[in-house]
Amino acid sequence: MTKSIGPNPGHAATYYAASARDKRVRPKLDGQHTADICIIGAGFTGISAALELSEKGYAVIVLEADRIGFGASGRNGGQIVNGYSRDLETIAKRYGQDKADRLGEMSLEGGRIIRERVAKYGIECDLVDGGFFAAFTDKQVKEMADVRAHWMKHGHDGLEMVSKSEVAKYAKTDRYVGGMIDRHGGHIHPLDLVLGEAAAAESLGAKIFENSKVVHLDTGPQPFVCTEGGIVRAKHILVCGNAYMAGIAPKVTEKMMPVSSQVMATEVLDPKLIEELLPANYCVEDANYVLDYYRRTADNRLLYGGGIGYGGQDPKNLTGVIRPNMLKTFPQLKDVKIDYAWSGNFALTLTRIPHMGKLSDTVYFSHGDSGHGVTTTHLLGKILGEAVHGQMSRFDVWSSLQAYPFPGGRMFRVPFTALGAWYYGMRDRLGV
Repeated sequence: MTKSIGPNPGHAATYYAASARDKRVRPKLDGQHTADICIIGAGFTGISAALELSEKGYAVIVLEADRIGFGASGRNGGQIVNGYSRDLETIAKRYGQDKADRLGEMSLEGGRIIRERVAKYGIECDLVDGGFFAAFTDKQVKEMADVRAHWMKHGHDGLEMVSKSEVAKYAKTDRYVGGMIDRHGGHIHPLDLVLGEAAAAESLGAKIFENSKVVHLDTGPQPFVCTEGGIVRAKHILVCGNAYMAGIAPKVTEKMMPVSSQVMATEVLDPKLIEELLPANYCVEDANYVLDYYRRTADNRLLYGGGIGYGGQDPKNLTGVIRPNMLKTFPQLKDVKIDYAWSGNFALTLTRIPHMGKLSDTVYFSHGDSGHGVTTTHLLGKILGEAVHGQMSRFDVWSSLQAYPFPGGRMFRVPFTALGAWYYGMRDRLGV
C-alpha cells in the first residue's frame, strides 16, 4: 500500500494521519452482536490483544469511539523505547526484587512483539532500529551508566555508553555531554503500525467498528457493552481505552490522569541536511524529567516532541512550546517551516507503572503506561490475551502491583502533579 499525504477524516490533524497508508473507515456498530471477546479501544493495547486472541482462534469484536489509533497510539513520537517509565531498581524497592525480576524478564518483549508482527504480517510502518538517550550533564551520564549496569543483569545486551566526542554520530548538536545508545530501540510510523496490526487481526476474523463509543459497560457474569447504535454480548470484555475512556469505568479512571504531550513535524528537508543532523538515523530522547524527543521520518522531516500538559490541557500555541527547544538543539533549522503540530493524551499513573487488573471475573483492563506506551502496550495487550486464554501467571504479576489514586482528587491532582514536575524540572536546569 503506497503512502500519500492527504485528508484522513476523524483523526487529529497530525503528520501521521495525513501520511497513513490505510485511510479506510470501518463501519459503525449497529444492532446486536455476540463474540467471545469484546475489546473497548482500538489503540495499541486493544489491537495487540485483538491480534493475540485472533491468532488463538477467538471471535473478537473491537469497539473504537473514533478511529483506529485516534489517541496516543496514533499521535506519539514513534519511538521504540524498551523498559518502563520507572527503572527496575525503583520497582524492586517498591514491590520487591521478585516482582522486579519478573518485569525485567518482560522488559524487551514489547519491542520484539512489534518486530515479529511487522515481519509476520508484512506491515509497512517505516521501522528503523536504534535509539540514543542524550545526557546534558555528567550526573545524567552516571545515572545512565548505573541503569545500563542494572539492565545488563536482566539480559539487556544492546546498551552502550556514548562519550562526548561520539555524540555527533547520533545527533549533530553541542547540547549533550554524552549518553547511551540502545541497539534494541528504534522508531516507526505508529499509526501505520496499529493500522497494520488491525488489518492483520481482521484477516484472522476480528471485527473492528469505528465511531462506536461505548455508553454503558455491564461487568456481570454475562457482560455486555452498549453503544448508541448497538450492543455486544461477550464472554469477556477488555477495557483498553487508556486516556480516552472518561465515564466508562470510574474505578479505573480514578487511578490515572490524562497528560498531553506536543509534537510537530517540519517540512520535508534536504536529505543532506537531515542526514547531517541525525547521521545514524537513531531516534533521540534526552534525560530531563520533562524531556524532548525527536527523529527522522521516512520522507526526511524532523519530527520533534516535548512539553507536557497535566490533565490533558493543550497550550494555545503548540509550536511556541516545541520550536524553541528544537532550535536550541538544531539552530540550523531557524528558517524551516513547520507543516504539522499536534498534541495527544497519554494516561499517567501515580506510580508511573501501568495499572492492570479486573473489574469482575469477566472484565479485564490495562492502562497507564505513563509515557512508555509504544512497547509496553504491545506487551500488556498480549498478556491480556493470555489471561483470557487461561494463562494467568504474567497477568497476575502485573495485577498485583498496587495502584493509587492521585492525591487531591480530580480537583487538585493537576496542580499537585505540576508542582512535582516543576521541582524535578528545576533540578534538571540546575544540574543537581
